[in-house]
Amino acid sequence: MKKLLLASTALAFSAGMALADEVKMGVLLGFTGPIESITPYMADGAEMAWNEINESGMFLGGQTITSVRADSTCVDSSAAQAAAERMISSDGVVAIMGADCSGVTMAVLQNVAMSAGIPMISPSATSPAFTTTESNGLFFRTSPSDARQGEILAGIVMERGFSDVALTYTNNDYGAGFANAFEESFLALGGTITSKVAHEEARGDYSAEVGQLASAGGDALVILGYVDGGGSMLRTAYELGAFENFFIGDGMYGDEMISAVGEALEGTIGTIPWAEGEGADRFHAMAEEAGVQGQSSYTRESYDAAALLALAAQAAGEATPEGIAANILNVANAPGEEILPGDLARGLEILANGGEVNYVGATNVELVGPGEAAGSYREYVVEGGEYVTVQFH
Repeated sequence: MKKLLLASTALAFSAGMALADEVKMGVLLGFTGPIESITPYMADGAEMAWNEINESGMFLGGQTITSVRADSTCVDSSAAQAAAERMISSDGVVAIMGADCSGVTMAVLQNVAMSAGIPMISPSATSPAFTTTESNGLFFRTSPSDARQGEILAGIVMERGFSDVALTYTNNDYGAGFANAFEESFLALGGTITSKVAHEEARGDYSAEVGQLASAGGDALVILGYVDGGGSMLRTAYELGAFENFFIGDGMYGDEMISAVGEALEGTIGTIPWAEGEGADRFHAMAEEAGVQGQSSYTRESYDAAALLALAAQAAGEATPEGIAANILNVANAPGEEILPGDLARGLEILANGGEVNYVGATNVELVGPGEAAGSYREYVVEGGEYVTVQFH
């Protein structure tokens, strides 16, 4: 059954206990660090879902969800863990929308969330490592694994006629996992990696790394990183004349990338998790009406992650970590009535009446197991200082 009514809930009602009016849920994102330009929009996307639910008045008999924001930094695992611990122990959150970057997300999951029994849904932790990480049923994500993105990007590079490329990646879990997936797929297609070099974020000078990559040759440079490091690598390679053709991954997508890198970015080809269809269209219209930058990276995935947490609580009949974790897969997948952005009130009503929902959301949500999500990718090219869609994969 979709609806799992926990025994503790039944006992609470039979004893006449009143439920609290406020349910706190965490938003743990890198408000500082290498992706700080996109995380405010991600947080807004998540809170759009909770605002929609609060306005319905149908969440657990009239309770409301309060968002508690905290900074993961994206790169400092100790800071991210401390922020998560404060969320849980001081603020009393029952679930976390986040974290974002794969390394800090893994640290929070293994060192904080699992011991506290707190479910997490990340909108953007894409490392392939999560596919096989045991989380006791507490970790989920609404973005697909970089194992798939690496395969797709490798195919795009080959289709564009580049069989010999240099590869650089940010030196963390995200970068290493993505780079390995790309390399494996690219070699399987008959390509050659002339040089593979890790780089650190937020360094002032990347000429040494670019020189090392260029000395090995290659017809194009594949950069898997963030705006600070990867963007600076691209601009340096362009200015030094080391490479003329560039391919990038999802971590470098955003308006800040265009403003920071400028003309060097023209003609660059990239990939990013993205969705098309009625759900995506509805989300974008709702975001525009709400004054939210809905076209930014991972805003759709954030809305979906937040919506899933709330629907799971409704399915459980109580906003507890155990109830939410036990019902995320139930509300995310078939069978059940399909729920799109703007339909959350209807979803809450169906669940309250004992029915089942299949949350489709803004990204065509399909969770194929804890820690893993199906998904699609957008291939784009930078033309005239804008991201122009080529096709979806």
